[in-house]
Amino acid sequence: MSDRLRIVAVEEHVVLPAIMEAWSRAGVPELPNLGFGDSPVARRLRDTTETRLAHMDDQGIDVAVLSISSPGAQNLPDADAVAVARDTNDQLAEIVAGNPDRFQAFAAIPTQSPSAAAAELERAVTELGFPGAMLYGRTGSKLADDPEYDELYAAAERLRVPLHFHPQMPVQAVMDAYYSNIGPIGTALAGPAIGWYYDLGVQYLRMIFSGVFDRYPDLQVIAGHWGEVVLFYLDHTGFFADAGGLARPLADYFTHNFWVAGSGTVSPRYLRWTAEVVGTERMLYSTDYPFTYGFRPGGFPFVDTSTGVARSFLENAPFTDEQKADIAHRNWERLTSRAANPHPARGA
Repeated sequence: MSDRLRIVAVEEHVVLPAIMEAWSRAGVPELPNLGFGDSPVARRLRDTTETRLAHMDDQGIDVAVLSISSPGAQNLPDADAVAVARDTNDQLAEIVAGNPDRFQAFAAIPTQSPSAAAAELERAVTELGFPGAMLYGRTGSKLADDPEYDELYAAAERLRVPLHFHPQMPVQAVMDAYYSNIGPIGTALAGPAIGWYYDLGVQYLRMIFSGVFDRYPDLQVIAGHWGEVVLFYLDHTGFFADAGGLARPLADYFTHNFWVAGSGTVSPRYLRWTAEVVGTERMLYSTDYPFTYGFRPGGFPFVDTSTGVARSFLENAPFTDEQKADIAHRNWERLTSRAANPHPARGA
């Protein structure tokens, strides 16, 4: 390309004191993927200054849209979730304000309380200048299509901001049925190896078939991990869609209500398939930092975005320069410019 792409990465994880203290109080296991301990992942999750910026430069990322590591505030007791989400968002806003050229942020949302969730989204957008929120599928046993979330979805549609969904571990019954008794690999299979994506992808389908997008036709959802499996079976699933009584073809929901990013899986095959299904005009970019940074077990190449791979993967994609620019930053700018009465943009 003749001009350097400006790349905005929309799924870049962080943990902050407010959420870590709440997890500890709640007895949540203190794991590295939640920022606890001294492993490289834990240290990188806690860092929002020199190390993170150096790694962004190494990846070739210009702007990181920060979000709390999964499952955000959604695994907290109801009594704590509202205050913790608010404090966490205030801390995120301080980080963005301190370096607005490099950082934006997705709000953490207390989905345990429908009214409080909608109110915190509105505060985050209109007062803190956030471009949307990160959700994590179900809350407790309530899946993403539960009618209790309608108030939140209505607020997102009214505010004209996207909701980025991120997976979390399946419920224990699924863990026991499918991922037990096979040794240490079971936990990985239940989580970021594959189980996460089935768990959230099915929830996307439930949202469609339960009428969420018919009730809120302008609701915009960002799906990471190349569409959480569903995209790769869309033709097949669509064959059965008549049984769901949809108002429009199944594929239409993915080209009108969904935006898709790769979450740091730098697979040319996945990239091409996604572009074929939803079009480059519905694609965003993300690296899933720090979970795809500097890890290449056995030389496996598809989940390491370090040493410039995040940038070269997109620059070398089989698209026109215009399409690459759309994926890199322009689609994100178009999506977030829709916000109703937006706060002056931080990090624009």
